Amino acid sequence: MNTASAPADEPQWLTAEEQRVWRAYLHATTLLEDHLDRQLQRDAGMPHIYYGLLVGLAEAPHRRLRMTELAMQAKITRSRLSHAVARLEKNGWVRREDCPSDKRGQFAVLTDAGLEVLRRTAPGHVTAVRQALFDRLTPEQQKSLGEIMQIVAEGLQPNEAGADLPWLR
Repeated sequence: MNTASAPADEPQWLTAEEQRVWRAYLHATTLLEDHLDRQLQRDAGMPHIYYGLLVGLAEAPHRRLRMTELAMQAKITRSRLSHAVARLEKNGWVRREDCPSDKRGQFAVLTDAGLEVLRRTAPGHVTAVRQALFDRLTPEQQKSLGEIMQIVAEGLQPNEAGADLPWLR
């Protein structure tokens, strides 16, 4: 569709080049997420999102985070986090603790078993990430990709109160 002659209430359709870039992005991110999910399922019996939760807890002070903070870090809804943590608890990799200062709040805590599964899984995961992404890009392309993704993320994560963000749902 020709955007120059479109009425004011028409959307600004993507140009052919923008459509090419958008579809390449969708194609690559879908394949990358599938690649990482398959690697982690094979090596540790968990999806990529669970691995990210374990990493977030491993990097937190005392290997513990409030559930709301973990949801925010993972960019997922609280209900999805609750389901994921329940599965991680079943595996013995995470436990929940009540928050003494807030009766409704809970902490997710990485157990020793969870830390051990991370130690075993991390080498294969970093190899998969490196081979799928970083080894294919020049240092300049890596820098550009990081800058681009930061701009996109900042635009999708507004700071104003009432923003519709997954961890607030």
